[in-house]
Amino acid sequence: MKSSIEKRIKRHITGQEQTFFTVVSPGLEKICEQELKALETDIRDISLKKGGIEFKGRVHHSYHANLHLRTASRILMRIAEFKVTNFRQLLKKIEDFPWELYLQNGHLPMLNTTSKRSRLFHKEAINETILSGIGEIWGNRLPDTFSPDSRMPQQLFVRLVDDILTLSIDSSGDLLYKRGIKTLKGKAPIRETIAAAALKIAGYDGSLPLIDPMCGAGTFSIESAMIKKSIPPGWFRDFAFMDWPSFQPGRWAHEKREAEKRIQPTGNPFIFASDKDETACLQLSGTCQTFDLSQDIQVSCKDFFSFTPSRLTGQKGFVTINPPYGIRIGTEKESDEIFDSILQKLVRDYKGWKVIIIAAGVNKDKKIPFPSSRHPFLHGGLNLLLITGRIA
Repeated sequence: MKSSIEKRIKRHITGQEQTFFTVVSPGLEKICEQELKALETDIRDISLKKGGIEFKGRVHHSYHANLHLRTASRILMRIAEFKVTNFRQLLKKIEDFPWELYLQNGHLPMLNTTSKRSRLFHKEAINETILSGIGEIWGNRLPDTFSPDSRMPQQLFVRLVDDILTLSIDSSGDLLYKRGIKTLKGKAPIRETIAAAALKIAGYDGSLPLIDPMCGAGTFSIESAMIKKSIPPGWFRDFAFMDWPSFQPGRWAHEKREAEKRIQPTGNPFIFASDKDETACLQLSGTCQTFDLSQDIQVSCKDFFSFTPSRLTGQKGFVTINPPYGIRIGTEKESDEIFDSILQKLVRDYKGWKVIIIAAGVNKDKKIPFPSSRHPFLHGGLNLLLITGRIA
């Protein structure tokens, strides 16, 4: 027999359609929108918004989206929206809200708060009022932001715009670029979501070889291997929704079983990762062994300028370049010189290959000596360019 709380959860949450917001890195919105539309699930009303994509669906559809979206940063579920013009109103609204349907008993969320053009604008005061109201629900038992029984702190996003407050609960936990795989940071790290977007734009589907000759931590190599094998990006990690009172373990197990059916067996090494940094190569080799990718990714310690692709494969495919750039490594002049040398090497030895280049600096795309397209994006506060094309 179902308890009262279980009945309320079904009536208000799992049995109802919810509104979700997919947070996306600037520049990747349209790519993520395409991903959402391609998901094999019954979500609807997918629409681009500032900062991401909104969609409607059941709670278990957020399980599917978290598991499968390669270019999303996090997925929020809208839980309340109301007008508020003073702190007394805010406290009353928070105390009247059914937090027991969304949070573990006695649990305080971590707050991420912004306010624009609103009478309540002091973030610390807003946060203090919200946490005080939730604490009142739990009987002022000094709840903690992290319960020993939870996998990760629960985040609550608070947005005040023109005196309208929107509350959204985070279903993802760690940002979705964290696949649960990589442990080493490279010298010029690129997030997995950016790598996935670049591979999608370039048309990579795993059917052709890929060379990652400045692999660093191996982001492009691992991401391409997961695409090649149809491993969902969230396969190796947990999510915040797994600690929700409304979590449906059976639904989640079904999602994992269905995803596992699509995972392809290990094939010939079609992905060739290399770097002149021996430590990076050893770390990547260990990661590949740990996650059963060593038969898909061949790792070797060598300099990009010291070998030709014909020594690795007889097929033409994709080459990914994430070179050092002056903002993070060396000077701008040194970065430009490296970039010029890379282009010369590509033109000389990679004719007919599709190329993916991550570039920093003004007018880098104007140096490209072959047909290409440019896709600006923001990464770690830096304005970067994703350049894709085929080397003529």
